[in-house]
Amino acid sequence: QVQLVESGGGLVQAGGSLRLSCAASGSGVNLQYYAAAWFRQAPGKGREGVSSINTADGSENYADSVKGRFTISRDNAKNTVYLQMNSLKPEDTAVYSCGITYIGSTLGTMALELDVAEYDYWGQGTQVTVSS
Repeated sequence: QVQLVESGGGLVQAGGSLRLSCAASGSGVNLQYYAAAWFRQAPGKGREGVSSINTADGSENYADSVKGRFTISRDNAKNTVYLQMNSLKPEDTAVYSCGITYIGSTLGTMALELDVAEYDYWGQGTQVTVSS
């Protein structure tokens, strides 16, 4: 079965940066054939989509709240998805989770919707806390 493990969270001051990693493992997992996304859930709030990336270059999608500050990327050779977070704000404080879904092609160009239902495999999340 597919296993996803997030890392890189922590406590930072407003304006700081963090890079989150999501490592995929398991028999038959070849990340180049999977789309991926990051979601977050703040205390007392529902889970919201942050960013997604399909299998082809230029397929990134971002929520309006993070556009221009966050960058999603992938290293297929390492079976890892990243989320570079810059200019962090206190409202970015949340548990960040990654999800992946099988596309079966390296030519996926459509920017995927930030919908939890679109992703089949999930990690347990990593805490990001941004202080004022």
